[in-house]
Amino acid sequence: MLLASSLGTILPQEMYIPPTVNPAEYYQDQYGFLGQVYYELGFHNLYQSWWYLLLMAALTVSLIIASVDRFFPLYRSLKHQRVHKHINFMKKQRLVSETQLDIAPNKEKWLSSLKGKKYNVRTDGTSILAEKGRFARWGPYINHIGLIIFLIGGMLRFFPGMFVDHHLWVREGDTEVIPGTNGEYYLENHQFIVELYDENDELFQTAIDRAGGVVVKTYQTNVTLYQRNDDGPVGSQRDLQEVDTYQIRVNDPFKFDGFGLYQVDYKLHELNKMMFAVEHDETGETIGEFTVDLFYPEQQYDLPNDYYVKLQDYLPDYYLNNDGIPSTKSRIPDNPAFIFEVNSPNQEKKK
Repeated sequence: MLLASSLGTILPQEMYIPPTVNPAEYYQDQYGFLGQVYYELGFHNLYQSWWYLLLMAALTVSLIIASVDRFFPLYRSLKHQRVHKHINFMKKQRLVSETQLDIAPNKEKWLSSLKGKKYNVRTDGTSILAEKGRFARWGPYINHIGLIIFLIGGMLRFFPGMFVDHHLWVREGDTEVIPGTNGEYYLENHQFIVELYDENDELFQTAIDRAGGVVVKTYQTNVTLYQRNDDGPVGSQRDLQEVDTYQIRVNDPFKFDGFGLYQVDYKLHELNKMMFAVEHDETGETIGEFTVDLFYPEQQYDLPNDYYVKLQDYLPDYYLNNDGIPSTKSRIPDNPAFIFEVNSPNQEKKK
């Protein structure tokens, strides 16, 4: 179990890499051949693999069997413990002292002294048994129970509905459904804020100089949580009811109904719109302009004088694949490319 767990720490797990990249390409680009092998063997999601689950289950079963095997004999020995012990049992104890004496004259004095020191005292003829701190005998089994609970909790993530781990990318002004909530909850991003430490603040000057530049104080996203209203008739546009507002910061998640929303990534100055102008190829006159929303592009853009432009193809993150065919790496518009069809009312030719 330790060996398997350590393998998952050699390179970052998939949950810690940028959510918008292709894992297969990321590990190979960042770590070379080692990263490729790491990905092919499935170590990038090691803690969610079926064989790691079996290891956890095997360890849990082993701890349960070992605890049951020792728990009940210890319970019986402590519950039905005899006062008089065999001489061989006494000699096997960690600390043993043997003295010949007559206890009769001082027995009551000894019993009173032991009880005064909070011992649980029992007698049987001339034998005296004084105990305290018996709970310490259960120490190993308390550890076992804790490990069993921990391992069972770790295995619950493999059962549907017990664990949700998704990335939710919400741009400023947008409202998106929260994954794993069956469309019940929505999140609106009002504003994302990056706060920096004051470079002129003498209190943090040493730390800022050590960092070699500006130091981020906090990342914050101001959000509003909505819940879907199912009171309307079937097939109608369901309204969203506001539930709560929150300022999500790093290590300060927004928790609701068993879910937690964490601030884990951000992207400033992201491309979201591009403007194009259509010019006459002979006169150079501008016929009209149109703007393309890079996240929700339209199929047709109407221009003055009955001109219109059709969007034939859109590649948000353009590149040429191994076959020389234009493709896109992801849905994020980091390098957008377009194929337009311009239609003129005065000619059949399309450009």
